[in-house]
Amino acid sequence: MLHTFVVYVENKPGVLSRVVSLFRRRAFNIDSLTVGRTEKDDVSRMTIVTDADQDQARRIVANIYKLVNVLLVDDITGQPALLRDLSLVKVAASAGDARSQVLELATVFKARVLDIAADSITLELTGGEEKVDRFLELLTPFGLLEVVRTGVVAMRRGKKSPAVVSKAELPTVVEDSTVSHSV
Repeated sequence: MLHTFVVYVENKPGVLSRVVSLFRRRAFNIDSLTVGRTEKDDVSRMTIVTDADQDQARRIVANIYKLVNVLLVDDITGQPALLRDLSLVKVAASAGDARSQVLELATVFKARVLDIAADSITLELTGGEEKVDRFLELLTPFGLLEVVRTGVVAMRRGKKSPAVVSKAELPTVVEDSTVSHSV
């Protein structure tokens, strides 16, 4: 079963490498990986999709938490969530009939036309993975010249996702040396 993990990390060098290495060491293939900044400058958000059963998913979460610079891990599999994939698709479309059919498919799938050249059309489509896969399947007979996909980005539906506190926002705990410890 595909599991979707949202991982909040400190925006520091090497964090992505450590997370990806964990998946490599545990022999899990990452089906999709996206990383970007959040509303907080010092926090980045990773969306990782991998094939794992429930037990493996729990172990993945536990192991990610052990990594330096990890702030929060959220397995949103089975939760009400929005999952989207962005794709740019360059399709061969030089003949008039082929061009109009490609543009008609773009309209049906609500894809944006980014560029029209003499021999190709470049389209942008955002949606669930299944929608993007189906769109690509229907465009294949025209000749896919180039396809770029971002990977899945995900966000829980409804209220705000769990609060993420950056290390800078954590209260500093000062040990009081005047407290006596009795045995």
